[in-house]
Amino acid sequence: MAWTDERVELLKKLWAEGLSAAQIANKMGGVTRNAVIGKVHRLGLSGRATPAKPQRGCAPSAERKEASPPKERRVEVKSVIPEPEFIAPLVLDTGDRMTVATIKNNMCKWPLGDPATDDFHFCGQSTLSGKSYCAYHAHLAFQPPQRRDARREPRRVLPAQQKRRATG
Repeated sequence: MAWTDERVELLKKLWAEGLSAAQIANKMGGVTRNAVIGKVHRLGLSGRATPAKPQRGCAPSAERKEASPPKERRVEVKSVIPEPEFIAPLVLDTGDRMTVATIKNNMCKWPLGDPATDDFHFCGQSTLSGKSYCAYHAHLAFQPPQRRDARREPRRVLPAQQKRRATG
């Protein structure tokens, strides 16, 4: 489908009337909603009338609008879950720590250390019913987004980046 001058004018007219892209596509025929959106952006059409609203029965009278009390916003207060107590990683009777070879299904699989070193091990504490981590490490792993953002450390600027920023 080619955008002829007539179709572009019709698109501009319908857009100015406040019709949605889907409504315009239906009225014009032979064009998709996405094609309408793309053409609107390419034409740079911005300001438009208030969007078309579906009509439902009769509009409420001004008297009824004034008589209705303002809607109250409900603020949901979420309880703060206390952070579980840290428990040191499990150490076997032999003095060894949990490795891939010694860890079992009901043990915490939180990795500790660098996997490339011999000191690498897992937490090994007990987990709850088939979970991967103990209570402490599960608390670290599964944070709500707002807490994760709050805990994130500020980005460090390396000396080379400071030089580039200073010289512009």
